[in-house]
Amino acid sequence: MSGYISEFFGYQTIDDSGVALQNRARQVCPFLSSYCTKALGDKRNRTLSGVCAVRMVSPGSPDVICCPNRIYADNYKMLSVISRNAFGRAYHLYAGRLGVCKARAENGAVAVFGHGWGGELPLPKRTGKGSYYVDWILARLDGNGDLTEFTAIEVQTIDTTGTYQNARRALIENNTVEKDTVGLNWENVSKRILPQIIYKGQVLQREELCRSGLYFVCPKPVYDRVIDRLGGKEKLPRFPTQPAAIHFVAYDYLPDAPRTYGEIRPLGIVEEYCTTVYKVQEAFSAVDLPSQNVYRDAIVRSLYD
Repeated sequence: MSGYISEFFGYQTIDDSGVALQNRARQVCPFLSSYCTKALGDKRNRTLSGVCAVRMVSPGSPDVICCPNRIYADNYKMLSVISRNAFGRAYHLYAGRLGVCKARAENGAVAVFGHGWGGELPLPKRTGKGSYYVDWILARLDGNGDLTEFTAIEVQTIDTTGTYQNARRALIENNTVEKDTVGLNWENVSKRILPQIIYKGQVLQREELCRSGLYFVCPKPVYDRVIDRLGGKEKLPRFPTQPAAIHFVAYDYLPDAPRTYGEIRPLGIVEEYCTTVYKVQEAFSAVDLPSQNVYRDAIVRSLYD
């Protein structure tokens, strides 16, 4: 498997505008307004990755976002989009405890708990040891600053396999786009992502104030792979928003947005599908078995053909 780096320090790798090249030279993440937090190598020899998205060599392969910080473009716009979807109107978002006084002043606000905001809130594991973390909690406060409801967001991009070290070096040193051994780790969809979604969804559906369930936000290629792993939408009946809901949200590059050099490509919701944690669990557990005696037939072919 091999592919290319398609977005680097916020801009397309083919973007040779002054702002894109300057950002690349400074190695700054424009979505965090600071240095890239994704590092390669050990603690003594840390290299800032800068890789936002990759693309496989196959013709027509899409750019797949591989850094969660890319989802937080435009000052964490994704959080505001989900907040409005969950709570029915637009509220200003504030980091954690700051939301209380702001809600009193503005007749309502949303307190945010998550990366760089109000700190992550842990969920206890079944054994009582350790904890799971939901990426984001959005808590709606009324005009008195009292908690009235909340929703949770899980964000997942894609892990990579192989390496893009040589491709990265070519961009830094020569501003050239080169192929490397980087691939996409789709196995995590089954092994890690879906079991966590099911567990967190089950916990949240028992919460009295979580009326909209869990939002699972991911790039469109990841969304497509998750839905496919669950057997397609025919195995996942659509349901209205409810405490047991899981909202699959494809938050990705807007398909009709112009690719203007010197500008960051805009993101938005390109598809959304709401079902329940029970249907997800049922679909995840269902297995389409192959024909009977497939191992016997394989052994026979190897021995005698």
